This record gives sequence, structure tokens and C-alpha cells, in this order.
Amino acid sequence: MTSWGGCSRVSVLESDLLAPAATLPQSSLPRVQGSIDIRVRYCECDPMGVVHHTVYPVWFEMGRTELLRSTGRTYRDMEAQNMLLAVVKLEVVYKQPARYDEVVQLRTTLARVGAVKVEHTYEIWRDDVLLVAGATTLACIDRNGRAQAIPDGVLTTPADQVMKANAPSGS
Repeated sequence: MTSWGGCSRVSVLESDLLAPAATLPQSSLPRVQGSIDIRVRYCECDPMGVVHHTVYPVWFEMGRTELLRSTGRTYRDMEAQNMLLAVVKLEVVYKQPARYDEVVQLRTTLARVGAVKVEHTYEIWRDDVLLVAGATTLACIDRNGRAQAIPDGVLTTPADQVMKANAPSGS
């Protein structure tokens, strides 16, 4: 596994490749998952050594960024194409605390891509204990803050591109 700076794994779940297209918008997008290891820093904790609740959304951003990077794309490239993703919904469920100097694993999943929105889910684990679960919805906007459609193919994965290339004509 790698440190928080890199995404150590990305996988396409076989069950998602077989799912009906109606449940997987935009080119039958397969579910993409990644994980990064994060060592809890002192500055992320309260005086009791517990990770402050405001840190988890920052870690979610790290997970999304590294997940996108693992597909060969970056937010910087998307922004250069006038495609911005703004968080419009954030959910965090705190189950158990993470503490100073622990190594936790953040698992990020690209759950759904719609015409304008992107949904991710997150799990933070310490060994086999689920500490935090979360979800975000991002909206694709332009530089004026107006919603815009996500261009076709922007958030597809290499596996998705192979599926499209091998699909029988007419599908």
C-alpha cells in the first residue's frame, strides 16, 4: 500500500460490468474503486488525540483526486476544459474515532455518474474496523457557477472504453 499521496488500488467490479445499463448511467459506467492509506497527523486531531470531524471531508477530497488520477485524468485537466466539480451534498457517518498516528485506509468508490452529477461513496477503515462512512454528490458547473452536462467520455474508465469498443454494434 502507498501513503496518502497515492492511490494504491483501482478496480472494476465484475458485478457492475454485468449490471443493466439502466442502473449505470453514461455508457454503462463500471464501478471504480480506489484506496489510499493515511497516517493521522497531529494537526488533524483535537486535544484528546481524536481526528476532528472537519478532517474527513478533506480526506474524501484526497480520495476523489487520487481515484481520478488513477484513471489517467486530473482535476487540473478538467478545469482547463472549463469543467468544474462542486460539492453539492456531503454525508458523513461517524462510527468510531480515528486517532493520532494511526494508519487508516480510505476506500473511495465512484458510485454513479449522471448527466450533471457525480456521486462517490467513502469508507475509512482501521484494520477490519469501519470508522467512518460517507458520500458526496458533485455537480458539474462552468466558471460562472451554472450547471453544465458532463461531456461524454470524460469520466469513463479504461475498462469502460474497452467494453464500448467490444460491444456489438447497435448497443
